[in-house]
Amino acid sequence: MKVGFVGLGKLGMACAEVMSTVYDVTGYDIYQRDSDQIKISDSLRGAVTGKDVVFVAVQTPHDAEYDGSQPIAHLPNRDFDYTVVKDVLQEVSVWTAPDTLVVLISTVLPGTTRRELARLITVGRFVYNPYLIAMGSVEWDMVNPEMVMIGTEDGSETGDAKRLIEFYRPLMQNNPRYVVGTWDECECIKVFYNTFISAKIGLVNMIQDVAIKQGNINVDVVTDALASSTMRIMGPKYMTAGMGDAGPCHPRDNIALRYLAQELDLGYDLFDAIMTARERQASNLAEYLLQLSEEYNLPVYIHGKAYKPNVSYIDGSYSILIGHYLNHHVTYIDPMAEGSPPLFIKGIVLLAHNQQITYGYSGVTQEQKLYTHIQDGSVVVDPWRKFKTDNRNIKVIHYGNTRIQ
Repeated sequence: MKVGFVGLGKLGMACAEVMSTVYDVTGYDIYQRDSDQIKISDSLRGAVTGKDVVFVAVQTPHDAEYDGSQPIAHLPNRDFDYTVVKDVLQEVSVWTAPDTLVVLISTVLPGTTRRELARLITVGRFVYNPYLIAMGSVEWDMVNPEMVMIGTEDGSETGDAKRLIEFYRPLMQNNPRYVVGTWDECECIKVFYNTFISAKIGLVNMIQDVAIKQGNINVDVVTDALASSTMRIMGPKYMTAGMGDAGPCHPRDNIALRYLAQELDLGYDLFDAIMTARERQASNLAEYLLQLSEEYNLPVYIHGKAYKPNVSYIDGSYSILIGHYLNHHVTYIDPMAEGSPPLFIKGIVLLAHNQQITYGYSGVTQEQKLYTHIQDGSVVVDPWRKFKTDNRNIKVIHYGNTRIQ
């Protein structure tokens, strides 16, 4: 089977290379890309012509100010920008054959495919197939998905959907469930999946805020009890209070659903509360750091600028959002996002990164390594409550645990 892959960006290249373990893949991007696993075409035509399946993984961005690294709850509700995906689909359609399966991966709001996108493929078949993948674990996510969403015009489980299911089976390391629905249903599944995560993180971080203000509460006792309550309310994922929801997808998806709630005149907006809570939680943590800074007369450092460990991307970074509430009086320590860190620091140090918690679901067990040496007299604030040291000259605060020790 010959595969075309259009859009070899932050996520697309990794997905295309995973597909190349089974299929003959040719990729294309408007920017120069290099790969030793897939063929790179110098034109979109070369990536589409003669292919059995063509995947389109181009961006549907918001304006940069909507990424979540600055307060966004006050901004006007806005839909994603579909300009790029429309242009690409129109050009793809020029080079497809009648039996070519065109598969759109990009995140869009419910109703967008039926209203604006599917009609652009005038030759070939069209399927909407958004992915549940994340920076730092793309390859693992690709072959171990919780589910594979396949959207067709009428939600039929035969024809195009069956063809795509058979395409994925040889790639998968787990045995995922395949959810087949209409274009609109799969649009909903993707965007609400992301915003459920935002709501979940917002709720557990609210418990963390209560612990700090009320006292005599270890947030982990509360969240562990809730995480074990699988009969009615949840499973364990995203049930560790810590840094807020971040990255290029979740904050913007919440803002987009605010827009949808307004457009559909639902009469309520859950997502405004979620984004407001996210920002207030960042503000609370920043105020806490400032109090410590004044008490100990020490500067503030944030250990981790990227929105998650082991990546360089700062899109939607919760660390930067906290820095906003610190009036930017902060130094970031992150070799991948900020350049070479100093060898030694002394100050109030917020441990924003924890790879065990962030990537634990994909089998990562190694403890998070420090990017620098923390000197005597420092105060370490760990919102994940995992950091330990034998150095009694360093004060460690497990943020969210206010039990009397």
